[in-house]
Amino acid sequence: MSSSAERDMLEVDLQHQLGSFALNAAFRAPQGITVLFGRSGSGKTTIVNAVAGLMRPNAGTIRIGTQVLYDSATGQYLPPHKRHVGYIFQEGRLFPHLSVRSNLTYGRWMSGTRADPALFNRIVEMLGLGALLTRRPGALSGGEKQRVAIGRALLAAPRLILADEPLAALDAQRKAEILPYFERLRDEVKTPILYVSHSASEVARLATRVVALEDGRVLRQGRASDVLADPAVTPLGARAAGAILQAKVARHHPDGLTELSASGLPLLLPHLDKAPGSHVRIRIAATDVIIAAQAPAGLSALNVLPGTVDALRPGGGPGAIVSLQTPAGRLLARITQRSVDALGLHPGMSCHAVIKAVAVAPDDIGGTEAAPGLPRDDQP
Repeated sequence: MSSSAERDMLEVDLQHQLGSFALNAAFRAPQGITVLFGRSGSGKTTIVNAVAGLMRPNAGTIRIGTQVLYDSATGQYLPPHKRHVGYIFQEGRLFPHLSVRSNLTYGRWMSGTRADPALFNRIVEMLGLGALLTRRPGALSGGEKQRVAIGRALLAAPRLILADEPLAALDAQRKAEILPYFERLRDEVKTPILYVSHSASEVARLATRVVALEDGRVLRQGRASDVLADPAVTPLGARAAGAILQAKVARHHPDGLTELSASGLPLLLPHLDKAPGSHVRIRIAATDVIIAAQAPAGLSALNVLPGTVDALRPGGGPGAIVSLQTPAGRLLARITQRSVDALGLHPGMSCHAVIKAVAVAPDDIGGTEAAPGLPRDDQP
């Protein structure tokens, strides 16, 4: 990791008691998007508010690089307005009487940062705000308001950006509009982003790293592809389990399918509006993977990947999560325990994963092009 990345690293180690809820969480958030992932009530927003300085935890430390934001042992506590943190809320919280341009520059004005026309133009271009600058918030859609809120946070020159479920108040169409902009932030902006979500699709598309939370504690943290493919880490339950594959667009077929290359294996999906050579990351839900003990024939499913069982996790009911290591990456499959027994599945057994081309939803497919110096999720 570069010295610049170390200097901007967010480090959190918190303990807090609120009624019967106990938070005890420690993690690191480097450059890119670190997602706090878990059910409602798992402690995600409490952590974000502590980092922002909106609440004072009982004990612990919060620091960005060498700057201490909070240290209970020494009594250090930096007020919110001195933390240089940009906060993106669920709703834009724009000033209705100001134009988009004035809303964008408000954060810079409040932080005392010198005007930088080149940076302003870059952020406006990145977020597609050029045609909106003279409008007021009342004339904007929900997605446009969130883009302005993102721009305002960036232009305040923050050392860290906090995003507390920024897509939760948007409908599916607006979410699809905003997700590519967060992908660009992840890949082009050096500022670490701490992002709260309980959407498996958002996490799979956006996360550089994942901190999986349950009942106020960290289940696991690490690269998104590693954490989401761990059968023991299912903070949203087995039905939401899934894994990430990294792939490259190989070609578009005339019958409306796009062929991807996932570590040399072909993978067919409905047409993707991406040029050949583009990198993509795909979330494959565990419920969309079928396991065959032998190479299947005569199936309508187009994607068959050879693999090896590397873990089994029985569920509380009749289901089980099976982890498969394939040449394209790790997959999870949610099947019944009866199927596990009938197929004789066990760690080390060779089998095949079957995936329907139409099973992968558009929301589960995103870009992975990284800026120079920022590794893609499939790189160490």
